Amino acid sequence: SRGRISVTLFDPADPDALEPAIRPGETELVWIETPANPTWDVVDIRKAAEAAHRAGAILGVDSTVASPVLTRPLELGVDIVFHSATKYLNGHSDVLAGALITRNADERWKQAIRLRLLMGSLLAPMPAWMLMRGMRTLPVRVRQASANALAIAERFKDHPGLEGVLYPGLSDHRGHETAKSQMDSAFGGMMSILVKGGMEETSAVIKRLKVFIPATSLGGVESLVEHRKIIEGPDSPVPDNLIRLSIGIEAVEDLISDLEQALG
Repeated sequence: SRGRISVTLFDPADPDALEPAIRPGETELVWIETPANPTWDVVDIRKAAEAAHRAGAILGVDSTVASPVLTRPLELGVDIVFHSATKYLNGHSDVLAGALITRNADERWKQAIRLRLLMGSLLAPMPAWMLMRGMRTLPVRVRQASANALAIAERFKDHPGLEGVLYPGLSDHRGHETAKSQMDSAFGGMMSILVKGGMEETSAVIKRLKVFIPATSLGGVESLVEHRKIIEGPDSPVPDNLIRLSIGIEAVEDLISDLEQALG
């Protein structure tokens, strides 16, 4: 809004939308999130890297949801990888942290390091230790959450109380084939469901849940539920009936039973 940075948005659900949004000679950074919150659309990382580099730009990817267990973007041509380490890397919902990983230790990277120092955004020793502790169980947690999410998605994809289930692990998801090509043997623990009805019916479903915890976070060992439209506000493009689920590592039978009783 101050005129120092201009942004061009694209629809991650459209595989042909990214390249036309890039302006050769003007665009410096192409930024993608995949799978994209909260619809879990999948952006082809290899194609995004090729398009960005052809235009003289660098590609950054928010890979928080996939985690390094399922996707390693540097191997797919990405220049900078971002993780909200608060989420899967930590995994216990008790640390605020972030991570940048870069392909090259170039001048841009040196500037990032200097800004981190000057702005004081360094982790204190205790949160750093807690983050290291959490990362020791990262592969086990991610794969269990992914297995739970796939089981739930398969169970509820044809549920009469839902309009649909958004999860890239489902074969009919529009990004499924792309996800298979860049995610390692699983599709993550994040998914969304579309309740039949509007705001009122959707809120009622959330209030009936007993195992899922209402919270705006993701990637922990516990399963969380969020009415996304309420969180984002009236200007949000997210449908009124979308419920975002962060699937944890609990017994999947308990999670399925909880959703079944809440949907009625």
